[in-house]
Amino acid sequence: MTATTRASGATTRILSLLRRQRPKLPRDIKVMLAAAFLIALGFGLVAPVLPQFATTFGVGNTEAAVIVAIFAFMRLVFAPGGGALIGRLGERPVYVGGLLIVAASTAACAFAQDYWQLLVFRGLGGVGSVMFTVASMALVVRLAPPESRGRVSGAYASAFLIGNVCGPIVGGMLAGFGLRVPFLAYAAALVLAAAVVQTQLSHEPSDTRSAGTRPPDMRFAEALGQGTYRSALLSSFANGWATFGVRMATVPLFAVAALGSGPEAAGLALAVFAAGNAAALVFSGRLADSLGRRPMMVSGLLVTGISTASIGFTHELGWFLAASALAGVGSGLLGPAQQAAVADVIGNERSGGRVLAAYQMTADIGAIVGPILAGVLADRLGYGWAFGVTGGVLVLAAAAWMVTPESFRYQSTAKP
Repeated sequence: MTATTRASGATTRILSLLRRQRPKLPRDIKVMLAAAFLIALGFGLVAPVLPQFATTFGVGNTEAAVIVAIFAFMRLVFAPGGGALIGRLGERPVYVGGLLIVAASTAACAFAQDYWQLLVFRGLGGVGSVMFTVASMALVVRLAPPESRGRVSGAYASAFLIGNVCGPIVGGMLAGFGLRVPFLAYAAALVLAAAVVQTQLSHEPSDTRSAGTRPPDMRFAEALGQGTYRSALLSSFANGWATFGVRMATVPLFAVAALGSGPEAAGLALAVFAAGNAAALVFSGRLADSLGRRPMMVSGLLVTGISTASIGFTHELGWFLAASALAGVGSGLLGPAQQAAVADVIGNERSGGRVLAAYQMTADIGAIVGPILAGVLADRLGYGWAFGVTGGVLVLAAAAWMVTPESFRYQSTAKP
């Protein structure tokens, strides 16, 4: 009876936290949500067909994985330069410029005549990608009220992943007209997103700081001295390995090679991952602002790690899709809390360009190492090892968060 009462009380508390009224999101955040949807819709068109497109040039799994990894590698190399551009030009010009660079490189991929051309064009897209990614994160940190950081991060991720729900399905269908067509559609979506940001986003963030005063930069060494930031770097690496690397490079190949399915099944797997992610984001951002960052990080990493490891042992399409969807739920649980934790470290009164660039770089390192190692393991030992190691990395990140102090202390005493 006592246990039942406690469970009922905990459920009531969580529901009350989810129903709590929140202030409206700033207009610029809404503009960024619209742009994120367009970016994700286009990216989802390409993701299911990119590895298969690479194999049309007569290469194997490892070389196909390199096509995915080169994008992250160029993001990694240019991340410090992207942070410097934000400090010199501001967030909006860097955001728009990055989108246009990725649009041009993606259109060029559609006309690649051999593997090496595809590798170069895809790599150039990584330069623009890190530009608009870091610029968008900097805007979110500066614009989000401290008590709503998780909610804002969740809303941004939701818009991105709603696009991902639609994108892979449409991309799989477009593949029937040729593997080059999705690249042209992605380029068009990026141009449209750039137009939205250029015409609708304010020239300056609408915050309460004095006009014309640029906030001081937070030093990377200062951030690194905090356990929250160190754990965020580790979980960002693990998430980059699994979500941005293995999910994009190895999952489509697994669907074709191990399950005997085509690009449509690969696109469906990416879509159900995004759907599970979006479903979790409905409430995970608000819980990160109510229960704290650490509980959401630990639970999200464990769910994602265990379900990702199980993918390599599935032999039927239904179980494969179920494991993919559950991995998406886990990713949705941890995403807003991770972004909010980094924002807790930086705060609203400082610029976190360097800190955010380093945080993004860890995800890109994971996205480079993950698919390459998974490709090697899949070729030599089988897909069970590829996905098992990936899941183990996520579980290790969860262990680090278990001993990390809660960064939510600034909001935990706020009144409803």
